[in-house]
Amino acid sequence: MVERPRALEGVVSVDAAAWRDKRVLVTGHTGFKGGWLSLWLASLGAKVRGYALEPPTQPSFFEAARVAEVLDDRRGDIRDEVATREAIASFDPEVVFHLAAQPLVKEGYRAPVETYAVNVVGTANVLEACRRSPALRAVVVVTTDKVYENREWDRAYVETDALGGRDPYSNSKACAELVCDAFRRSFFADRGVGLATARAGNVIGGGDWAADRLIPDLVRAAASGNEALIRNPRSTRPWQHVLDPLHGYLALAQALLRSPAQYAEAWNFGPDRGGDRPVEEVVAALASRFEDRVRWRADTASHPHEAEKLMLDSTKARERLGWAPRLAFDDAIGLTAAWYGRFLSGKGALRGESDAQVRYHSTLA
Repeated sequence: MVERPRALEGVVSVDAAAWRDKRVLVTGHTGFKGGWLSLWLASLGAKVRGYALEPPTQPSFFEAARVAEVLDDRRGDIRDEVATREAIASFDPEVVFHLAAQPLVKEGYRAPVETYAVNVVGTANVLEACRRSPALRAVVVVTTDKVYENREWDRAYVETDALGGRDPYSNSKACAELVCDAFRRSFFADRGVGLATARAGNVIGGGDWAADRLIPDLVRAAASGNEALIRNPRSTRPWQHVLDPLHGYLALAQALLRSPAQYAEAWNFGPDRGGDRPVEEVVAALASRFEDRVRWRADTASHPHEAEKLMLDSTKARERLGWAPRLAFDDAIGLTAAWYGRFLSGKGALRGESDAQVRYHSTLA
């Protein structure tokens, strides 16, 4: 049984009136974060169109939560400039959330050119199509906490720290930030359209089945009765439930709609300091909620480099957007375990579980 999450102070509410009947395009809607965001937008009364490839995993959040039922589901590749332009032009969105990406560090090592093509050229294609959309007022491009030149500092990174990225995935996302800055200053600012980027930490939550990610690896192991191999168990990451950064993206878009020039910049959306936990602590917390069905051991094989320490400073979002994470670490683990527990039980109703978690998060103001 999942304990009731504790509300945290100082948070801003998502304004349903700001989204009712708004035409909102979500790229990457068949993915984990895009699927959750699409459900949330639909619950607010937005008219949502999704544009993405087929769901990237099997199973997937998109299919388990029946996301296709709440939006105009369009399939296409953001690397295809013509198809992307048509999908956006025919909808003429007022708000765009760009989440379509190659999102995995290890896949970036395996396929670096494809990673740059999706994350850099694909982003440019989306923005080029957006700037030709007459009704457009706000764009939120989701990148990652890994855009920073990681110095393995003990302090958290702020938005003015240098961009970098040692591996192809991280570097491609830093390049996407530069693409956004160029489009913002060259094309969007003079039109009064707000273009912002959002950098979030390691998100967890029900329905993520991506390869080489901690929670999906643990759940797959629990389902099969096998041991999970865990890379870098002592590495520290900024863990947060998926609904917290999505809440930040919605708050940012609302701010852009009110005052595009004031908020058209980069924003961190990370957990409270207590959310920065070593991998092995996350493993233990999830295992405790699955009655010892989760077994794991450290993976001692050689792997490509991954950062040991990575923390975000979200002071700017707190002070200027009024945003703060609503779910403490234990609560984020609890909601995640509840979703996967229902999935593994075979009881279904994942759409209902997902909608209930969105509604619950909205009560924590």
